[in-house]
Amino acid sequence: MPETNEPSQAEVVPVDAATLIALRDEPEAGSFSAFFVQRSQKSRFMGGLVVFPGGKVDEADRDPAWRALCTDPRLPPGGRDNDGGADEDGWRALGIAACREALEEAALLPATRAAGAFDHAALLALRGRIEAGAAFRALAAEAGLRLDLDTLHPWSRWITPRNQSKRFDTRFFVARAAPGQEGAHDGHETIASFWATPKDVLARFEAGSIELAPPTHRTLELLAEMTKVEQVLAAAEHASLAILCPEVVRHTDVSGETVALTLPGDPEHSVREVRIPGRSRYVLRSGAWRPESPPPR
Repeated sequence: MPETNEPSQAEVVPVDAATLIALRDEPEAGSFSAFFVQRSQKSRFMGGLVVFPGGKVDEADRDPAWRALCTDPRLPPGGRDNDGGADEDGWRALGIAACREALEEAALLPATRAAGAFDHAALLALRGRIEAGAAFRALAAEAGLRLDLDTLHPWSRWITPRNQSKRFDTRFFVARAAPGQEGAHDGHETIASFWATPKDVLARFEAGSIELAPPTHRTLELLAEMTKVEQVLAAAEHASLAILCPEVVRHTDVSGETVALTLPGDPEHSVREVRIPGRSRYVLRSGAWRPESPPPR
């Protein structure tokens, strides 16, 4: 959960990170499901929350030697971030990080190999070797593995609020999960995992049985408007990578005083442009962030 302290004098520079939203069609449900993990309560960042697998970009993810072991990344419109951020090399590193984190946290991997498609047991074995200390790129080369970065569609870009002591500049990707990949949490960073439709997870959130970070919640609200993976991938072709950096403000209404995370377009956010549909703030209620509209003035 984001901190609510006042900004420090020295603003922390966010580090690059990547999140993978793995999707599969569920014809019987008339929808599609995504893979979720629950972070350990011991984690200093988003402890206990239900999230999509992801994490920061490591220096090893930027190694030029990866070019021989992956397809070219799928770039956003214009070839780079809206603000002139990540270029092709940057997007390659982000895609590699998304794949690595998905393998480590969820036993999912957008990749093919010389020996054929990955099954669940093969992915668990590969993850086990990484947990034992093996380098991801060395394992990829040994297995004749190719990361399918072209199957990762850029979806959105969220940056942790400026008042945080730990900040991430996270690109979210959507991708169709490979057949036969079941997914599994690692039992350390992630303590539970499941496939579920966006509407089901939102219902659990409303019932108070799980907690979601604002970026996860807003992503699910947008995904819940669609019924097939193909629709999501088509929507990603026109997705905006404009920065979504929530800002902390005081929020006062009939319930009393608390704090809120405002999104671009909110009357109290420094960016006046609406950059993502939906309610413009998340208000802290009983220790959890709830989507709301600003109070009337």
